[in-house]
Amino acid sequence: VQLQASGGGSVQPGGSLRLSCTGSGFALADYGIAWFRQAPGKEREAVSCISSRDRDDIKYYSASVRGRFIISRDVAKNMVYLQMNNVEIEDTAVYHCATEVRDCRHHFDAFGSWGQGTLVTVSS
Repeated sequence: VQLQASGGGSVQPGGSLRLSCTGSGFALADYGIAWFRQAPGKEREAVSCISSRDRDDIKYYSASVRGRFIISRDVAKNMVYLQMNNVEIEDTAVYHCATEVRDCRHHFDAFGSWGQGTLVTVSS
């Protein structure tokens, strides 16, 4: 099970960015897939999760991103996306996608497998 996040970059406050998560060797739709981020000097933070298709793709968000970020899934492409809108300086971090072993239940922070992250830098 391998996942890869991509799509990061530099963006100004208030701007938008879309992150992509690809998987190899398995169907992402069979798993809860979470996005978490790690900023320098800060603890890892789970920001969003989409449950497996068996649980009807329920979407979850942390309070810090709710209303600004949107998680989605493309089953045909075997990808999960994180649309980041109205970004804030505090969103600066390395973002990872991961399997969520509890299928997004209970704070969606039980990460199974993840790969290399993608850096998002928000600055003016």
